[in-house]
Amino acid sequence: MFNHLLLDISAATVDWSRAQFALTAIYHWLFVPLTLGLAVVMGIVETCYYRTRKRFWKDAARFWQRLFGVNFAMGVATGIILEFEFGTNWSNYSWFVGDIFGAPLAIEGIVAFFMESTFVAVMFFGWKKVSPGFHLASTWLTGLGATISAWWILVANSWMQYPVGCTFNPDTMRNEMASFVDVALSPYAIDKFFHTVTSAWIIGAVFTVAVSSYYLLKNRERKLAIESIKIGSAVGLFASLMAAMTGDNSAYMVAKVQPMKLAAMEALYQGGTDQSLTAIAWVNPFGQPDYRAEKEPPLRIGIPNALSLLATRDLHGFVPGINDLLDGYEAPDGTRELSAEEKMARGKKAIEALAQYRALKKDPATAQSDSLQALAEASKAIVAENMPYFGYGYIRDTAELVPSIPLCFYAFRVMVGLGCLFILFFAVALFLVYRKDIARYRWFLVAAIILVPLGYIGSESGWIVAEMGRQPWTIQDMLPVNAAISDIRAGSVALTFFIFLVLFTAMLAVEVSILLKQIKRGPDHSVAEAGQTIEQ
Repeated sequence: MFNHLLLDISAATVDWSRAQFALTAIYHWLFVPLTLGLAVVMGIVETCYYRTRKRFWKDAARFWQRLFGVNFAMGVATGIILEFEFGTNWSNYSWFVGDIFGAPLAIEGIVAFFMESTFVAVMFFGWKKVSPGFHLASTWLTGLGATISAWWILVANSWMQYPVGCTFNPDTMRNEMASFVDVALSPYAIDKFFHTVTSAWIIGAVFTVAVSSYYLLKNRERKLAIESIKIGSAVGLFASLMAAMTGDNSAYMVAKVQPMKLAAMEALYQGGTDQSLTAIAWVNPFGQPDYRAEKEPPLRIGIPNALSLLATRDLHGFVPGINDLLDGYEAPDGTRELSAEEKMARGKKAIEALAQYRALKKDPATAQSDSLQALAEASKAIVAENMPYFGYGYIRDTAELVPSIPLCFYAFRVMVGLGCLFILFFAVALFLVYRKDIARYRWFLVAAIILVPLGYIGSESGWIVAEMGRQPWTIQDMLPVNAAISDIRAGSVALTFFIFLVLFTAMLAVEVSILLKQIKRGPDHSVAEAGQTIEQ
């Protein structure tokens, strides 16, 4: 099946399909993190209302829930399109691993999405129909449903980065799940989930502080602004510190299971022990550097031994570079890594043995011949022995195994740099709101608004590192992109790319317009005195 696809499908189809999926994913992720982040903020605000029974907190909760609702609706629409693209543009991928990849997506749709849909209705329309306690539970469960939804999506994505809990069945040409627990509780998935969700909380917190800063600049809704900055800054500082910690764990996992990604992130051409972490270096942003000729990027300044510590938890640990991974190496502990050429040869051996096995199984004469049956079993054994390198059989040049070094290198530093900036920002925000009159510091209020797009840039940069860093693989070491594609014309994909571009841009413009109108409108005040206690 894969050989047929490789012969007939053009590079343009692959490129346009990748572009379309990237477009959908980028737009979808503009909506998701704000949903996850605002869910925490509105949950805390309504908890304050439940504890105090003050109408101010009820009005504040309804205001933040209104903004949450606008964003939530847009996220659902792009998410549905994203999942359908697996079947339309990546049908070979869906066939090859659908038994595994489909399970977390199905759970996400059946459990998490319906959970969100149920409780979001109670949250918006149940203020006068259910008790305050039940309504508070519905608000938190709406956020929990969105977070659980993110969990299963990230389990599916993490399996693509680190495929575990599966076995290949040569009779069906499919990877089948051997352990649901291994897939669902993969250490890669756990780290990725916490890192991704906490980064989303940062965006929700920045948005909350920015909206509140706008009110202080306009000298209106002062109480809402001050209290919301307190909540948003506390959530943001906690999330920023957690994102840094989980990011460290994620980098350690990447070093273990995706060493080429780490090498590209660091522009590490030649590895070794006692490796320093690159602080700054000149990597040409407009083209792949000559990693074969250069020992390291020009003007490089590194933090001594930090990369070895990050990647191995040992100051003197061995970290392979791009050339080590291409040429093969033997680590100080005696571990030997095959060269790319050896992996490609073993991958081709697996593909050829698989073709022979399937041909023999289809031949009626095999059932009548002991020698043919023995040959079939021998072919099957060769497939099993070389299956870890199956995907390498579709790689035509070792250069394909190296992802875009400039993109990974700079995206990683943008993500880390902005993460450090947000730790500082939220710490300053908490100091000013508790120790000073924050409304007097107009420079800070303006900076808070400017930081909103930077939050999205940092988050999207993280996804660029995660997804571009594992190229050329759709599934790490198992299935390259050029073998995962659907057999469709490039023109059809290009047409839908531009349709989606117009559609998603219009949706984003509509959302921003509605959000700005709702922010200018502000909260609906139930009574003249915002701090008045509700009569019991």
